[in-house]
Amino acid sequence: MAFPPREVALCAAVGWLGLSVACGGGGSSNLDSSGGDGSSSGGSSGGNEDGGGPADAGSPDAGGLDPNVAPGGNFDLSLWELQEPVGAAGAPTTILPAQLEGPNGHHDSYFFTDPVDGSMSFWDPEDGVTTANSNYPRSELREMTSTGAAANWPSSGTHTLSATLESTLIPDHVAVGQIHLGTGTPASTKPLLELFYFGTGSIVLAIEQTPAGGNEVQHTVGSVPLGTKWSYVIGLSGSTISLIIDGGTAQTFAMSSTFDQEAMYFKAGDYDQSSGSSATIGAKVKFYALTIFHGP
Repeated sequence: MAFPPREVALCAAVGWLGLSVACGGGGSSNLDSSGGDGSSSGGSSGGNEDGGGPADAGSPDAGGLDPNVAPGGNFDLSLWELQEPVGAAGAPTTILPAQLEGPNGHHDSYFFTDPVDGSMSFWDPEDGVTTANSNYPRSELREMTSTGAAANWPSSGTHTLSATLESTLIPDHVAVGQIHLGTGTPASTKPLLELFYFGTGSIVLAIEQTPAGGNEVQHTVGSVPLGTKWSYVIGLSGSTISLIIDGGTAQTFAMSSTFDQEAMYFKAGDYDQSSGSSATIGAKVKFYALTIFHGP
C-alpha cells in the first residue's frame, strides 16, 4: 500500500490553535518535522477526516488499514524509530525508520499489524528490557527528523501529536503519548508530559513541573472503557499545553517557564507503567491513526 512522502493525515481544523490543515488524502508536505515551517507525518493511509471544524478536531479516520502488510505499509513511519523491550539491560533494541518503512518493513511479536483490523499493534511484557533511565518496559515510537536525526524542536510554534487507538491489555496503566525533553538547559531525561490510559478506563494527563522531574501533577481528562477505540490530540503552542479527547473541547494547561530552554520530541505507543517477572503479563495497545504536525 503506497502513499506519498509526508502524507497529510491530520485533516481536521485544529481550532484552538487557529490552525487550519487542508483536508484530503493526497495532500503532502516535504518540510522537515524538526520544527521549521511546518510538517505532517504518519497516520492511516486511508485516513481522511471530513474537516468539519473545531468540533471534529483530533479524530483521524481509522479506516482503510490493510491487515496483510507490516505496520509500515499502513503508516508513514519515516519520522519514527522504534524502541522494543528486548536487547541488553539498559539498552533496548532500536529499529531505525528505514527498517520500519513499507509493507515489508520490520515487524515482530512486539510490533505488528493486527491480522483482523490492520491496526499498528504494540506489546510489551512486564519482564521486558528497560532503558537506563526507566524501570518500565516499552514498545514505543520515538520521533525523528526527515534526515534521520533525533527530533529536537523548541516549544515556540505549534506542535501536535494526534492518534486514534485502543488499549486491550493493561496490567495497571500505560503511557500512550508523550512530549519528552531532548537537549536543553538544564539537561534532563524526563518528559514534559505523559498521557496515561488506566485499565479502569481512566485517561490521565501527567505534567511535570520542572525538568528535574519527579513532581508531576496528574489531571483526569476523560474515561473510555477498556477495548474501546478513542482519539487524542496532544498539543504544545508556546507555553500552552492542550489536549483534545475524542474530538471534544480542548483542555488547556500551562507549561512551567522552567521548560523554556528545553527542546522536545514526541513519543507514542505502549510504555507500560508496571514491571515484574512475567513474560506473559503486559500491555497491548493498537493504533489506527498517528500524525505529527509542526508549524508556526
